[in-house]
Amino acid sequence: MNTHSDVQYFIGLMSGTSTDGVDGTLVAFQKDTFPRIIAFSSLAMPSDLRRTFLALNKAGDNELEQAYLAANGLADLYAECCHDLLKQSQLSAEHITAIGAHGQTVRHRPDLGFTVQLNAPARLAELTKIDVIADFRSRDVAAGGQGAPFAPLLHQALFSDTTKTRVILNLGGIANITLLAPHQPLLGFDTGPANALMDYWIDKHLGKTFDKDGAWGASGNIHNGLLTQLLSEPYFAKSAPKSTGRDLFNPLWLDQHVVAFNEHIPAVDIMATLRALTSHSIAQAIKRYSHKVDEIIVCGGGVKNIALMQELKALMGCEVNAIEQYGFDSQAIEALAFAWLAKAFYNKEPLNFPELTGSRHATIAGALYPR
Repeated sequence: MNTHSDVQYFIGLMSGTSTDGVDGTLVAFQKDTFPRIIAFSSLAMPSDLRRTFLALNKAGDNELEQAYLAANGLADLYAECCHDLLKQSQLSAEHITAIGAHGQTVRHRPDLGFTVQLNAPARLAELTKIDVIADFRSRDVAAGGQGAPFAPLLHQALFSDTTKTRVILNLGGIANITLLAPHQPLLGFDTGPANALMDYWIDKHLGKTFDKDGAWGASGNIHNGLLTQLLSEPYFAKSAPKSTGRDLFNPLWLDQHVVAFNEHIPAVDIMATLRALTSHSIAQAIKRYSHKVDEIIVCGGGVKNIALMQELKALMGCEVNAIEQYGFDSQAIEALAFAWLAKAFYNKEPLNFPELTGSRHATIAGALYPR
């Protein structure tokens, strides 16, 4: 237990849909002040572990053993990240109230009443000697909700403004938004794919894990016919609350659309079209719920895609700014959210998820694995 009576230290750990690495934050929480990031660490996911997680997004051989071994591998990576955070901050395990560890989502089917985040929280507690809070999403799903999104509550605390309508946009594997409009209920949901399909496409054609600065996609031309077909996906027309993931927006989904189009399209043009799919689906989602937006604040890996950021600005006609302008690291904000959620669990604070997730009532999110 931390020894400072007026401060609680929590660690937040996140490995997102992009499956490219683990981000961790060590956060100080004090009464009536904003959470303060003391240390940040980002570790690349080993390629074999990444391949296993991606394979587990669909049915395959020996899934149970592969899943548990991958969960153990992720816990080891989480532990390494925690030790790095402690070293940076010059704090010890005894100072940390708890770790909030999200796990790696491999299946997300709230329509069938389940969501799966592979994790080994007991192993992580053993390796770090710190209490671990995990399994944040299943309680909300049990109450009839989507189990997502969770970050909007943090976004509201950090970025709400009484005079401006802001959208907080996370460009991870999947894109999600939080709409912060003065005197309006909090709204947040997944809009559709962000980097997941683009990462798959460049890996397939150039053997790279991502398109640095969006340069390859920027060298191609958007194919409007294919873009129209991709945007016809029924998910985009669904009303919030809603959430999605690789269960829908995966290589099979994309390849089926490309084949069905029955026309040769250069690979680089498909990459440009996937970028446009991200920007157009985001813009459509925002405009559906807000006629006027003053500013979009962007976090996640996609903030580095220059063409995507420019396209969003053109489509929305408003300021589109990286979250760094507000003193936060784009990679750190989701990890900060899970430190925030761990604190809420530890203090037995039910979070007001129903308006965000569609659950029947507010729940306390998470499960405790003691040190």
